[in-house]
Amino acid sequence: MPVANAADDIAQKQKQGSKLPWVVLNAAEPGKLRAPYFMTDDGRSWTPIGQNDAITWPELNGLFRRRDVKTAERYLDTLAAHGVTVLRLMMEYSQFDSHCFEKPVGFFQPSMVRLWDDIFEMCDERGLRILLTPFDTFWMWINWSRHPYNRANGGPCERRSSILLCPDTRKRIKDRLAFAAERWGASGALFAWDLWNEIHPSCAENSAECFADFIADLSEHVRNLELRRYGRSHPQTVSMFGPHLALDSRIPDAIFRHPLLDFASTHFYEEGAIDFPENTVEAALAVGRLIRGALRETAPDRPFFDSESGPIHTFKDHHITLPEAFDDEYFRHMQWAHFAGGGAGGGMRWPNRNPHSLTPGMRLAQRSLARFLPFIDWRSYRRRNLNDEVGVSNPNVRAVASGDDSQALLWMVRTDATREDGMLRRDVSPARVELEIPGLKPADYRVVYWNTVDGEPAAEVDVSHAGDRLKIEAEVAGDLAIAITAKASATADRD
Repeated sequence: MPVANAADDIAQKQKQGSKLPWVVLNAAEPGKLRAPYFMTDDGRSWTPIGQNDAITWPELNGLFRRRDVKTAERYLDTLAAHGVTVLRLMMEYSQFDSHCFEKPVGFFQPSMVRLWDDIFEMCDERGLRILLTPFDTFWMWINWSRHPYNRANGGPCERRSSILLCPDTRKRIKDRLAFAAERWGASGALFAWDLWNEIHPSCAENSAECFADFIADLSEHVRNLELRRYGRSHPQTVSMFGPHLALDSRIPDAIFRHPLLDFASTHFYEEGAIDFPENTVEAALAVGRLIRGALRETAPDRPFFDSESGPIHTFKDHHITLPEAFDDEYFRHMQWAHFAGGGAGGGMRWPNRNPHSLTPGMRLAQRSLARFLPFIDWRSYRRRNLNDEVGVSNPNVRAVASGDDSQALLWMVRTDATREDGMLRRDVSPARVELEIPGLKPADYRVVYWNTVDGEPAAEVDVSHAGDRLKIEAEVAGDLAIAITAKASATADRD
């Protein structure tokens, strides 16, 4: 696995460790299921708040050959200041030949290795982590005629439809993962491995038969290497284009239930409401429904989150960038629906804007979510989706919700106040609503009402609960988040 001696000083720092503790799965309390969220190995809860980034997009592009490091530093500072905890990144972004990680196959380009050395060091310094996937499979497929893995270019694979089946290609994929695990695996800035981005039957002669074996081979390869070298391993997932989960029953088995994966992730590009949105409410309610379906497929102690979503059809096929105000609200509503429904964090947007950057309003939405986190004890929250179980007295208000026996999380949204441009009106009187939340044991509870726009509590009240269903009231002007926690279960993280 040859590579030039690029940035050896930075690589040596990585081998010595990092400032950040590793992210791990929550530990199970005796006699209970493990909470389906994440924590750091020093015992603190950790929530993935972030988005997809790319090494060719404006904020990070200057790291290539170190042409403009300052822009990247300012960008990462901005992320950290807004409560972002993770970036999802692909080791190569094959839209452009210069950004192939290997060229020719088996030779790891010094400019790319140095770029990744820099990214890991810069993220480590700022408390940011990376969800790393080894290939940009979209552009790899589109630009197959030029890709180094193509046999016509000296690579191992005769055709793109056999990428997942070719033994020589499998070896090269494992070599790439091994290189990354050896060079950056010591760093706590590595959150987790997305071992394969959007695994799809089209890369296996239109069959999902090989999925379980392919995932097991990559998973065991990386985990065994990390265990030998570091005595532990980073969490693992494999992502999937959500609308295609129904192509074959073996796909959800591999994505949601593979025994070697640590958490589940899909891409919520549902046709219509999400990929070509006309209003900000239906998109969020679609996310709430998709979260419920995903959790039904996922083991109750396995974290789940959507690692790509956004208006892809609007942007890619119609060449339209959504108006910023609309997109901000669309983003914020989808984030809270994902979060309240039981997903870990708010989901990870693919920008689908020109340029590919999240807006300042989206950053404020991420900061609002980060500020809300301490009101739930994630180390003990064994969520189950309650979208359909929560009682809502007002037919013009919908709930996306989750809960266990001592905590609950709700996001409420109006369905009767949408303007012609698809955004919510803010000049209407609040809708009064009575809510009934099932499953909570008798106790005294703290209820926090959260203004998702301002990122501040709207109110906090204490209630006593002794019946079958906890009853509270709320006033919903547009949307509203609610955290309900048994007072004896208050999280130390809030302190």
